[in-house]
Amino acid sequence: MDHTAGLIPLDSALEQMLSRVSKLTACETLPLLACFGRVAAQDIVSPLNVPGFDNAAMDGYAVRLADLVANAPLPVAGKAFAGQPFSGEWPAGSCVRIMTGAPVPPGCEAVVMQEETEQSDAGVRFIAPVRAGQHIRRAGEDIRAGAAVYRAGQKLTAAELPVLASLGIAEVSVVRKVRVALFSTGDELRLPGQPLDEGQIYDTNRLTVHLMLEQLGCEVINLGIIPDDPALLRETFIRADQQADVVISTGGVSVGEADYTKTLLDELGEITFWKLAIKPGKPFAFGKLPHSWFCGLPGNPVSAALTFYQLVQPLLAKLSGGSASPLPLRLRARALTRLKKSPGRLDFQRGRLARDENGELVVSSTGPQGSHIFSSFSQGNCFIVLERERGNVEAGEWVEVEMFNHLFGG
Repeated sequence: MDHTAGLIPLDSALEQMLSRVSKLTACETLPLLACFGRVAAQDIVSPLNVPGFDNAAMDGYAVRLADLVANAPLPVAGKAFAGQPFSGEWPAGSCVRIMTGAPVPPGCEAVVMQEETEQSDAGVRFIAPVRAGQHIRRAGEDIRAGAAVYRAGQKLTAAELPVLASLGIAEVSVVRKVRVALFSTGDELRLPGQPLDEGQIYDTNRLTVHLMLEQLGCEVINLGIIPDDPALLRETFIRADQQADVVISTGGVSVGEADYTKTLLDELGEITFWKLAIKPGKPFAFGKLPHSWFCGLPGNPVSAALTFYQLVQPLLAKLSGGSASPLPLRLRARALTRLKKSPGRLDFQRGRLARDENGELVVSSTGPQGSHIFSSFSQGNCFIVLERERGNVEAGEWVEVEMFNHLFGG
């Protein structure tokens, strides 16, 4: 019996998802401190030059090349500090003591670092060749006034926001947060802290997804646990669709489970239940409700986390206006141990990437790879990505690895 018939490859599923969604158009203007992790809604243009004036890149002496004759010492005409530029007349045949960041005096052609000078009562002697323009930072050398500093879609982090502060920009227009309604389905689920009856389990998937959504900067509408009741599920889907840009459920999409979810989604919107050619995470649903997109995650904890990571994460990135590349960075490494795999599905095993004594990248398995063993994420730092038609991997073979990002502590 062919268990892979009808399974959709991950890249095809992701391409279909991303081709259907467009970034949110609503935006808001916020102060810089509130913009961390947000996405610029429009190009950000510099209102000024950076640097704003020609200034010294070193502590030393400002000179004119014509004054450097016969290696004779030059008297010091004055001093220039950051915030306290040299003022007054600069006599011919003299130099100006200057500190890093200070504006160079008019006529300055070079700054000589103090390590390349000798001081005496007669003045300053320059003991190394001097070239025009050395150690001078020119106005606009970093950023020109009127230039686009960052384009729309740029995520704003600790690398970008200080640049905007240096330009005197106090507020930025950013894409509003993606609103995500989240709920779990299943009569067997209980909240942590509640006693368990026979056959019941704790709801961990919703906590996992909620935490990842917050790390991605989404506004989370947590609707709790919804029992396997058609009326309650219908009410929940309608309420979630009216409040959110994306509705995410966990559980209820596997073959053999109660068919309430599929029936409701066929009634309320357009839905395609995918059987993905990946492991773990074969059952995954994506579709359109009247006002929102829908993603149905599997019930097994590792499967839910993996499908969120590989499919929902890039979807949310595109909605938020940022980059949503379907091609994550992958590296080649040698397997240290045998990895068990059956052909037919792209396999994401959890692994630990390191360097051996020769500096070569090597990867080992975190151990058992069951879709219920969530501890494999905290024990690992990468996915070992095994090709769809590949079988078992022997120790020493080359494999591809994909490092965890910040969602799993990368």
